Amino acid sequence: MFENIDIVIDTGFGDCGKGLMTGYLSGMRSNPIVIRFSGGQQAGHTVIKDNIKHIFSNFGSGTLNRVPSFFDKNCTIYPIGLVNEYLTLNEKGFNPTLYIHPLAMITTPYDVAFNRITEKKNGHGSCGVGVAATMKRTLNTGYKLHAVDFNNRDILFQKLLQIKEYYSKLASELNLKGFHIELSKWESNYFECVEFIIKNKIFQIEDYNILYNFNNLIFEGSQGVLLDMDHGIFPNVTYGNTTCKNAIEICKYFKDIKSINKFYVTRCYQTRHGNGWMSNQKEIKLINNEEEINITHEYQGNFKIGEIDYNLINHSILVDSFYNDNYEVNNNLLVTCLDQREDFEFDYDSINNIKDFEIYNSCSPISEKIFIKN
Repeated sequence: MFENIDIVIDTGFGDCGKGLMTGYLSGMRSNPIVIRFSGGQQAGHTVIKDNIKHIFSNFGSGTLNRVPSFFDKNCTIYPIGLVNEYLTLNEKGFNPTLYIHPLAMITTPYDVAFNRITEKKNGHGSCGVGVAATMKRTLNTGYKLHAVDFNNRDILFQKLLQIKEYYSKLASELNLKGFHIELSKWESNYFECVEFIIKNKIFQIEDYNILYNFNNLIFEGSQGVLLDMDHGIFPNVTYGNTTCKNAIEICKYFKDIKSINKFYVTRCYQTRHGNGWMSNQKEIKLINNEEEINITHEYQGNFKIGEIDYNLINHSILVDSFYNDNYEVNNNLLVTCLDQREDFEFDYDSINNIKDFEIYNSCSPISEKIFIKN
């Protein structure tokens, strides 16, 4: 059966180095597969290997180690982002293998346009790529579009037509001006990408049985526990579960799994990209952060930073543990970006329920492990 079950979780509001750890594990395990179990195209997971840098959104962060990816039914798939990233990886010398669960949710251009129009009005802090709109439409209405629909072109395009009519009517009812203008920016490109996916078969529809072909499962989380829809600080939360909840549900499919490894990730300071509360927010002088990918964004605003909050880290580990079921769990904490703060010392005694601390020299570009405490 499986040798290791690894789950990578961000203890904060995201952007702490999940891609870094996933990439590291994918290079250490034999015959692994990386599983995305939440979120979708809003991810921005930076990995560098052999001087090749890539920011992963639509593929798992083990791709630079030529490790296949699996996107679960709780994930969203955005054809434009998927094709663009696929072609970019091709240019870098990679032909990624991607498996997608039949019930994974497909983002349409109508989800994106509606997301962007409402975000400009509400200022919730969304990335503006339609993830929440896709999930709300799928879970709360009859207008559903799943990955399996790519197996039948007629059904796929008929459903897209109905979803367009749904959003057009909704935008009119809510008096959301500019919906069709926003939509016109990429609707034609979206259909080109759909045709490209169908023609080139850049992903395969597979259920959980495909995972039996691998020796190690690496679950790559999205965003952070403090953005979880059940445990985050409302109202600025994501529309999904960013704890280990979905990963554990997948593990239950395999009766022989008895233990899991959790890798909790935090920077040595707090970050938040998007509106909403963050404790200890203050100006911190950083160095060696030229590779930071989180910049001012018309939907998310400024990238906020603040002093590390050990109580929040402990809270995230605690609420995440609620979903452990009966598995034996080995907890590990990874602290990144130490080279960005001079004279910083991590307070190990302030963290509860952790067996190992692994300290990494940087979140990006290339990280070097410099300390381990057992």
